[in-house]
Amino acid sequence: MSSHSCHEWISFTTPKLYWGDAGLALHLGGVPEPTGAHLENLVLHDLLCWRDARVERSEILYWRTAAGEEVDFVVEAGRQLVPIEVKATPRPRLRDAGPLRAFRAEYGKAARAGLLLHTGSTLEWLAPDVFAVPWWRVW
Repeated sequence: MSSHSCHEWISFTTPKLYWGDAGLALHLGGVPEPTGAHLENLVLHDLLCWRDARVERSEILYWRTAAGEEVDFVVEAGRQLVPIEVKATPRPRLRDAGPLRAFRAEYGKAARAGLLLHTGSTLEWLAPDVFAVPWWRVW
C-alpha cells in the first residue's frame, strides 16, 4: 500500500445524498419499515454516531467503479479499510457479497473482511472474507 491516503486512490464519481432524518424520510415515503435506500440511510446515521464517538478520527466513504460496482460504505480507520454493503434482505446470499469481494480484490491487504449488513437475524460467514450480520447488531 502506498503512503497516500484512501481519499487519493478510491474511485469516486458523483456524490451520494442522504436524508438528515431517516424517520422523516420513511414517513414522507409512506414506508412503514426501512428498506433499500432508507435502510442504507439508517446505517449511515449509525456509522456517523460511531465515528463521532471515537477519539481517533475515521472517514466514512463509498466506492464505485467505472463499471458500476459499488460498495455502500468504506470506513477508513488508520491504514485499514472496512467495506460495508447494506442489503434489505433477511437472508443474504453469496451473490450479495460480490461488490465487497471486488473491493477486497482491488485493495488487497489494506481491506479488512467485508461486512454485509442485512435485515435478518443470523450471523454468518458468507465467504472467508465476508461476514453477514443484522444491521441492528453492529453498533
